[in-house]
Amino acid sequence: MTAVRVPVRSAGGALADLTPKRNGRDLGWLADARLDALEWVGKHGFPSRKDEDWKYTALDGILAVPFEAAAAGAGPRVTADLINAAAIDLGGPRLVFVNGHFAAEFSRLAGLPTGAVVTTLASVLDASPDQLKPFFEHTPGEHHAFAAFNDVLAEDGAYIHLTQDTIVAQPIQLVFFSDTEGVPLMSSPRSVIVADAGSRATIIETYAGIENDIYFTNVVTEVVLAENAQIDHYKVQDEQTTAFHLALLDVRQARNSRFTSRSVMLGARVARHEIRVLLDGVEAEVSLDGIYLPRGEQVHDNTIFVDHLATNCTSHQLYKGVLDGHGHGVFNGHIMVRHGADGTDANQKNKNLLLSDRAQVDTRPRLEIYTDDVKCTHGAAIGQMDDEALLYLRTRGIPLDAARGLLVYAFVQEMVDRIELEPLRAQLEALVAGRFAQGDSPVSA
Repeated sequence: MTAVRVPVRSAGGALADLTPKRNGRDLGWLADARLDALEWVGKHGFPSRKDEDWKYTALDGILAVPFEAAAAGAGPRVTADLINAAAIDLGGPRLVFVNGHFAAEFSRLAGLPTGAVVTTLASVLDASPDQLKPFFEHTPGEHHAFAAFNDVLAEDGAYIHLTQDTIVAQPIQLVFFSDTEGVPLMSSPRSVIVADAGSRATIIETYAGIENDIYFTNVVTEVVLAENAQIDHYKVQDEQTTAFHLALLDVRQARNSRFTSRSVMLGARVARHEIRVLLDGVEAEVSLDGIYLPRGEQVHDNTIFVDHLATNCTSHQLYKGVLDGHGHGVFNGHIMVRHGADGTDANQKNKNLLLSDRAQVDTRPRLEIYTDDVKCTHGAAIGQMDDEALLYLRTRGIPLDAARGLLVYAFVQEMVDRIELEPLRAQLEALVAGRFAQGDSPVSA
């Protein structure tokens, strides 16, 4: 595609200067799709607090930085030790991407069963791009401008296709690591996961980067589950606190399919983890859990939309936040039950623990129901650390920092215990338990 400049309204900020360059693989429908998306962004601009689903999260910090589009080629500071420190090696297939582009030297694709295709988006764009047509040829801005901008700039990511009845026993790891070499970079990874009928796999996405680097990860992951397919999805967001992270996880489920999501949000200056699930087949089930732990000046936004279109579907959500310093958390959950989606069973819970009187949380659980035969519940709770429990631990000789850490861990233990992969659970236990051992603000006892 020839470089093109589309005027973006003032909300576009410095990102307006990022445009696609000529790329040999962007022929025909793909070039048209990218141009349509770019024109849509140019016309509508980027979201602001005037937009209902973005009202709690300021994007000024992202829009003010003159990011450059990340190019292929591993950063010189990236080593295998850094990758392993960010994402514990689980021994199975692992695709590593540096600045949004595949890094073969850190990746491993051995041990896959027949019927499992695990490769890169770039290789599919080169060899058989029409497979990706449904994922790019949609209404531009169908979700929002950042997703449309991923349409424009995405060149690489993971491509996973599980053919009928294929079961991948070992977890598939996708590691996204950033190294800017001092230049603010924006990466736009795009991952596509297609699970045919009866197939099953566990997939782990991890995001991290070099300390003190300024970068922006704008990621889209699309998952399509056919009848009786099952995907267990984990996400660990541990970006640097100088970085920005906006992510969309888009899931479409057919009859009797099962999808679980377990997310842990630790890093980034501003992070948004958006999930959109369409339950399009009878008796499909989805379970969404998350932990978010903002401290200092961090903002962690969890925006979820579950669309019950078919009958007898089940959705469960449980998100817990622990906030310290000036940390700001958002839970913006929306369940829609369409007309005729009888037999829906949906529940949604959000619980928050504030460790500082300067911390802030906005919680907005919502149900929108257009049929009668349903069982739906939702609720939210916000509280502070129990001073009596803290005093009890202190009187038994436990130092203040350790006592804080124990109480925080007790609050989130339910979430950590839901992580079925023992090595991953052990890694996250250590991260979560130690995160608030030394708080941003003093706690009286």
